[in-house]
Amino acid sequence: MKITKKIKGTSKAWDERLLGADARSVATAEPNADTAVNDALGLKLISIRLPGSLIEDFKNIATINGGMGYQTLMRQVLQRFAASELKMIARGYAEQVQRAKAEEATTAPAPRAQQKKAAERPVAQTRKPA
Repeated sequence: MKITKKIKGTSKAWDERLLGADARSVATAEPNADTAVNDALGLKLISIRLPGSLIEDFKNIATINGGMGYQTLMRQVLQRFAASELKMIARGYAEQVQRAKAEEATTAPAPRAQQKKAAERPVAQTRKPA
């Protein structure tokens, strides 16, 4: 591995386009590079219309959170939302199942042993009026 000496003020030079903005720093990606990256990450291109103010909010939040891209931030937010919603749906379903089981336990017929004992008890005879 070749170790290169860091140029003093590199971050500022990149920001001011003194570094990396000339033809020597540019290379053409392979034609299928986007497809390979998307396939490797399981990404699918979509089109969505959002209010400009929302996009600006995401850009500002992304900048504050370390300079990530706003689309990356949007993807993370959507993933967190979907995971949270699925957990909430699963929790609600589990509660429904528990309520149904509890209700079933209170209204369920007596076990077979109790039914058998009840059948063996003598039946009270009623007297006919004279």
